Amino acid sequence: MITVHHLENSRSQRVLWLLEELGLHYQVQRYARDPKTMLAPPELARVHPLGKSPVISDDAVPTPITVAESGAIVEYLVDAYGGGRLRPPPGTAEARCYTYWLHFSEGSLMPPLLMKLVFDKVRSAPVPFFIKPVVKGIADKVTSSFIAPNLTRLLDFMETELASRPWFAGADFSAADIQMSFPLEAAAARAGLNASRPRLMDWLSRIHARPAYQRALQAGGPYSMVD
Repeated sequence: MITVHHLENSRSQRVLWLLEELGLHYQVQRYARDPKTMLAPPELARVHPLGKSPVISDDAVPTPITVAESGAIVEYLVDAYGGGRLRPPPGTAEARCYTYWLHFSEGSLMPPLLMKLVFDKVRSAPVPFFIKPVVKGIADKVTSSFIAPNLTRLLDFMETELASRPWFAGADFSAADIQMSFPLEAAAARAGLNASRPRLMDWLSRIHARPAYQRALQAGGPYSMVD
């Protein structure tokens, strides 16, 4: 049985979705964030030393294993259980595209989104009144001069890419779309992705309408990225 160690409102939601798309049996071990810090609880460190989610445990194989990191989990599940589904045939242009977007999600798109989250928190953090203008000024400057331009460039790039195909890897839905879901949902919720980029918004609408996506929401519980 595959166990998903699922932290609320986290990247592990897309692991549940992948499992549903593959039609696999699994169980969910839920973890709540600390209400003050919003960090993962210490119990997750008993599963993997870094104490972060997503993590899966698979005891259905001869030697039970634990796999961490979203991209590694996606590749493991598609390789072990996909039977050729949810990825293009090897050696094709679509396969190269698939690999690109599988890594783009965390390598290029998530870092500026995380930076935006951090500096938004810095901007609103409780500090002595006499230094608040300085703190706010620094956060505003970093956001306007670095974070926002980078996010604009990335979102524009993805919008243009979807002009030539309906899914990120080509004509067919793939696990690359699943991997791309979390950062684009985060961008729509907190980083200004809106109707000004209709192809990306249409892509979000189409993934949210998939029956497997809806089943994953039921399995994982409340997920603020689509509230």
